[in-house]
This record gives sequence, structure tokens and C-alpha cells, in this order.
Amino acid sequence: MFLHVVEAEYIDKYRIMLKFNNGAEGVVDLAEELYGEVFEPLKDIELFKSFFLTSRTIEWPSGADFAPEYLFEVAKLTPAFKENQHLQPYTLEERP
Repeated sequence: MFLHVVEAEYIDKYRIMLKFNNGAEGVVDLAEELYGEVFEPLKDIELFKSFFLTSRTIEWPSGADFAPEYLFEVAKLTPAFKENQHLQPYTLEERP
């Protein structure tokens, strides 16, 4: 299974609630990730809030995006998901 973001909702500051296609959901805080030429403009909170869902991740009008695998890695997942670790995405080697 390839990992995708299927829902995204702005919470506050630089935090977004995400749901993934493997059943996981959690909050990402991207405050510390907004550096460099591509992401620096997203420090403008109004621009940050303008993200939208693509076919697999979140993206901003500027073209900036984060890989869904990275978002999954840094998300603070809900406790229910952590108890069911077998739901995590397959690696390429593990795919059935």
C-alpha cells in the first residue's frame, strides 16, 4: 500500500490534523520545518492556511508540499493507531 493523506484540517498556528489511507490519524506541527527557499514563505500564517489536498498529500499554491511518508513519520498519531501497529504502511519489500 502506498501511503496517502486522505483528509487534512487546519488546527492552529502551524498544526494540521491529518488522516492517512492506512487508518492512521494525527497532528503534524510543521513550525520547525518551514525553512529554505521553498518553505520559508509558509511562515506567513495566512499562506500556510491555504494548503489543499492533492491525490496523495497536502500542497500549497506555491507548489510546496511534504511527502506523505514524512508527514506520517513526524505526526503525533492517535493512541488507537499506536496500539495497532500492524496497520502501518508496507515498505516496498514487504508488499504482498
